[in-house]
Amino acid sequence: MSDSLDALERRIADLRAEVRRAVKARENSLARSLRGDLRRAEQAWDAAVASEVPAPPHEPETSLLPIREQVHQALTLLGVPTPAKLIVAVNDAFFSRELRGSQLTSLRRDEERSFRGDPYARPYYLCAALTDRLSPARGLLADSTWPPELRVLGPLSPRVDFLTSAVRVAEQLTRLAEPPPGAVRLLSRMAQNIPGAVEGFAPADPATAIRAARAELEVHLAADSAQRAEVAARATRQLPDVERLFGATAMNTLRGAC
Repeated sequence: MSDSLDALERRIADLRAEVRRAVKARENSLARSLRGDLRRAEQAWDAAVASEVPAPPHEPETSLLPIREQVHQALTLLGVPTPAKLIVAVNDAFFSRELRGSQLTSLRRDEERSFRGDPYARPYYLCAALTDRLSPARGLLADSTWPPELRVLGPLSPRVDFLTSAVRVAEQLTRLAEPPPGAVRLLSRMAQNIPGAVEGFAPADPATAIRAARAELEVHLAADSAQRAEVAARATRQLPDVERLFGATAMNTLRGAC
């Protein structure tokens, strides 16, 4: 995996340089195309770094919380739709080392069955993030109590959510008198893909990582918020309650668009 990350990092650095050259030469069409390539490379890096969960150096700690509540705890810290591997990494870094990715595989389906059987009986549900087609986003979990605009995705949302996650991880580190080494490593890995967040492969400074992530968020946030608001409005208009949380079938999505 480290070889793949190295290749992606070189690709990202090359693309950033090409974007700068195209902008300087006022080649606007080329610059737009290169920005698209850069965004896709950054998203691939985000996915690759989220999958690099280090093996714990000692025996797993036990948690008194059920798996469902451990996942909710990690989502509450991050505050955005999150892939299972990053949920496991955050739980490992800050809380316990009991969660495994395989335990989350059927969790969303169990939550949907529970909601269909007795809607709103629980204070929260672990639900799906919705794509712009109003279908469930593969592998992403969200909290049903979040605003609709936060539980849907636009084209910029993966990058915005990665940056937001990095800020939330760094903020959590600043609250701890003795940050766990695993949490410091997690932030350092995330910071590698945020311009100006870390020097080389040194441990990331939380305050520096927060400033760098927020600086990039300022570039994307307005457009992402507008895109998400449009998707959320369509979901509210077209979908019944259960599908607003867990996604629409292809047939229902097509009918709603007609």
